[in-house]
Amino acid sequence: MATLEYYDILLKPVITEKSMEMMAEKKYTFLVHPDANKYQIKTAVERLFEGAKVEKVNTLNCDGKKKRRGMVFGKTAKTKKAIVKLTPDSKDIEVFSGL
Repeated sequence: MATLEYYDILLKPVITEKSMEMMAEKKYTFLVHPDANKYQIKTAVERLFEGAKVEKVNTLNCDGKKKRRGMVFGKTAKTKKAIVKLTPDSKDIEVFSGL
């Protein structure tokens, strides 16, 4: 297995109603690489977004959904979400501003 660099960790932001409400508490939600741990997620956020200081990281492993095509059943790919809480004195993440 290849090592993960900080720019490979964060795949994309999650933009839902619930994640937008959590932004008031300085909590941001990202889809992350399934093999990434909390420490790697923390360093990736701090290096990619200037002025962001991470206080806490919560992760969720989401199983793939069952799908059917004719008589054949299968599953979609597993995903991993990370909820990143920033410290009160850190800057906001620009990806979510203006939404």
